[in-house]
Amino acid sequence: MFIIDKQKNEVYSLPAKEISAGHAGSLSSDLAQRILSLLAKEPMYPIDIAKSLKVHEQKIYYHIRNLERAGIIKVVKRETRQGATANFYALAEPAFVVKFRNFEATSKIAQIRNESEFLEPFIKDGQLDALIIVGSPDPHGPDKARSRDGYYGMDLALFLGTFLNYVPKFIVKLDTEVREDDLSNNLILIGGPVVNKVVEKVNSKLPIRFENGNIKSDISNETYPQDECGMIVKAKSPFSKDRYVLVVAGKRFSGTRAAIIAFLKDFKKVTNGNIHNPSIKAKVVEGIDLDSDGIIDDIEFRE
Repeated sequence: MFIIDKQKNEVYSLPAKEISAGHAGSLSSDLAQRILSLLAKEPMYPIDIAKSLKVHEQKIYYHIRNLERAGIIKVVKRETRQGATANFYALAEPAFVVKFRNFEATSKIAQIRNESEFLEPFIKDGQLDALIIVGSPDPHGPDKARSRDGYYGMDLALFLGTFLNYVPKFIVKLDTEVREDDLSNNLILIGGPVVNKVVEKVNSKLPIRFENGNIKSDISNETYPQDECGMIVKAKSPFSKDRYVLVVAGKRFSGTRAAIIAFLKDFKKVTNGNIHNPSIKAKVVEGIDLDSDGIIDDIEFRE
């Protein structure tokens, strides 16, 4: 059992144990709560607890017996002290629950789980385990292309940061800086194959890919020629077993912007997978200029 607390975009959890209402009385004493606060930090021997709290050891043993009977604490190790066995106690779990009705399905928790699963293995246990690669702004490749998608990488990195407990110092590289050993990582790739040469290498392996300058879906067999169309594809890496790539790209920078906006504004739909086959984590979005200022500011999911 776990108890979960969602604060803004972060989710915190603790393993918990259910106890009966009758045993909950064991927690009502101020001294019992002080004992539990000590045991939450480290296992302790009752006589050491008595010395730490400056309380007679018989009072400590009284509460220890009640708390052990309630299943709130347990013996975690034994030592021999002065010829006798000394039991060291710790919390059975870091949190406890008294339940007065049966559990109910919670769609919000399911949503959080889906979001977390979609971001694995790029994010695991609150840490980023991936390299973000964006196209270089300098002319490169046969087309001498310059990427205008790079700064969208910052938007995506900030979004991913809401799921992280720890942010490494170095997580982004230009495609021109990537070396062979970099490809063994989980990869988050931003921009299409013309401006990002790593995307060019994985493109043919993707269920939604770039073909003849358009976005082509093998899932729906549809082709998307609009410059404002972008794609989000999570797939197994062709470079390394048990690694994944996440491609966020568009035909042009406006399409990449649309794909990034989908992450920021409707991540739940992104995690749901393709409408034709939800088991495939691949989406096509089209950018919309709602206020007619020439800048994409909203999206529609095409599949």
